[in-house]
Amino acid sequence: MTTILNVVLVHGAWADGSSWAKVIPLLAANGMAVTAVQLPLTSFEDDVAAVQRALALVAGDVVLVGHSYGGAVIGQAGNDPKVVRLVYVDAFAPDAGESAGALFSQFQSAPLGAELRPDAEGFLKLSHTGAYDLFAQDLDEAEKAIVYATQGPVNGAALGGTLSEAAWRTRPTFYLIGDEDHAIPRAEQERMAERMNATIAHVSSSHVPMLSQPAAVADIILKAAA
Repeated sequence: MTTILNVVLVHGAWADGSSWAKVIPLLAANGMAVTAVQLPLTSFEDDVAAVQRALALVAGDVVLVGHSYGGAVIGQAGNDPKVVRLVYVDAFAPDAGESAGALFSQFQSAPLGAELRPDAEGFLKLSHTGAYDLFAQDLDEAEKAIVYATQGPVNGAALGGTLSEAAWRTRPTFYLIGDEDHAIPRAEQERMAERMNATIAHVSSSHVPMLSQPAAVADIILKAAA
């Protein structure tokens, strides 16, 4: 049984709201009302505003969930008073004055960084190797092809957007760590989760457990809602 009935899901870079497609039915089956935000990925401010608009339409308390870059977005948007729990899924967890990009630059080893391809307007796209071997390596070939073809390029400047106030400072927080993540290494996820004093769970997955291990993702969200 859940006590918080609303969940808002925030995808990361190189993705869209459909990345939660396997998780949404599991949450709905447990009585949760689910919203999956579509981030424009044009700037940090635009992305935060998209989440704020989604929250404005929800009646009641919310579990706010962020994957990857979406962790930075929920860290800012999660200051909304409707948000009472936060869930990070293989996600960046900046503090006030920090950004996802600043944290990424400090990571000891993040193989995905070498597979980002900028265009003339500063939007970053994953290479074939990045998508297939480092981002979603535990999916089957058909799913990898979908991830690569439908990826949402992110404006590089969005990754530099800094938080004015970190919502995790004032709310119970949960963190799901993908142990085989090559985008945000496990050790870095553990460091961020411990800094937040989060309730931590592990899953044997790539950077996209919502696609490869959706039951584990749904489980930690339901625990946050309970």
